[in-house]
Amino acid sequence: MRKEMEIMKELELKYGCNPNQKPSRIYMEEGELPIKVLNGKPGYINFLDAFNGWQLVKELKKATGLPAATSFKHVSPAGAAVGLSLSEVEAKIYWVDDLGELSPLACAYARARGADRMSSYGDFISLSDVCDVSAAQMIKREFSDGIIAPGYEPEALEILKEKKKGNYAIIEIDPDYEPKELERKEVFGITFEQGRNELVIDDEFFGNVVTKNKEITDQAKIDMAISMITLKYTQSNSVCFVKGGQAIGIGAGQQSRIHCTRLAGSKADNWFLRQSPQVLNLPFKEDMKRAERDNAIDNYIGEDYMDVLADGCWEKYFTEKPPVFKKEEKAAWLAEYAKDVTLGSDAFFPFDDNVERAFRSGVKYIAQPGGSIRDQDVINACDRHGIVMSFTGLRLFHH
Repeated sequence: MRKEMEIMKELELKYGCNPNQKPSRIYMEEGELPIKVLNGKPGYINFLDAFNGWQLVKELKKATGLPAATSFKHVSPAGAAVGLSLSEVEAKIYWVDDLGELSPLACAYARARGADRMSSYGDFISLSDVCDVSAAQMIKREFSDGIIAPGYEPEALEILKEKKKGNYAIIEIDPDYEPKELERKEVFGITFEQGRNELVIDDEFFGNVVTKNKEITDQAKIDMAISMITLKYTQSNSVCFVKGGQAIGIGAGQQSRIHCTRLAGSKADNWFLRQSPQVLNLPFKEDMKRAERDNAIDNYIGEDYMDVLADGCWEKYFTEKPPVFKKEEKAAWLAEYAKDVTLGSDAFFPFDDNVERAFRSGVKYIAQPGGSIRDQDVINACDRHGIVMSFTGLRLFHH
């Protein structure tokens, strides 16, 4: 691939983070850029999402041996997943049940996009493998800013070029590119330098199990790796809930750890609730757009359900008025189906309230650095609920 790529040391951008921030560019001080823009004009934030997302999926593929995908928004992942096949219900809640058999790479993106469709709206996609037709057909009908991958099948590339009236951003990256060991960035005219976070996350990373329950299933080991690799590229503080090879709730960029856990837990709860018959059988109007359905579901299963059920409102979304999804009904569904969830945290839990909140969303496995003066309180809380917890000993802050 490297021989086929146009040699380019810099790329001028329309503007920086905001339209008033000009001029703007990406460039290499030594050598050439490891990317080629195949279509569209990616912007400053697009490239931040693309380069962070590419690192994430590359590491997921290396750790699990499975194709991986991530859906990025504002320099944090809204979702990340590996290419495990979808159940019939999963295909339905991700709006891909009409696409027939999906490739593993397409399954990975369906999971990454589908876990938190509200946050993934207008995402930047990263794929670990050459984009195939199956993935491209799925991406074609989603609202997305662009994509980065190590290559594209010819037909897949033509499909993607049709998006956004021909302006969809498509980036090809050299899969063999390795950055320097030192990285720099400038803030207020002052240059910061640090060694890259080259931490390898594998089975040994989770070897220090500190709870009475020490049984970690093979799937839980994969989910632990997914959670921690995702957190490496998520704005801190951050917490990630994972189940079945995909993130189902990410709480990013909160100053308080418990707020991260609550945010991620509420997203995970929504993922489970979307699989309930009450939601699967909502009588949507046939002309409803995908984003409108996502918004309606989010309101329906949340506290603002009257925004879509009040007289004069429900008629916009449904052919008939659905019943209220009662609090006790939602609690009963979660109690039965929210199980075997894995939680990763980029820093230690300062209090045991994080464990209590996580348990309510079905968490059975936890990976976190440890190191709090209240570690024993956190361990005791895990033991009360039969949760397995690993102390990794390593923080994963990302800014």
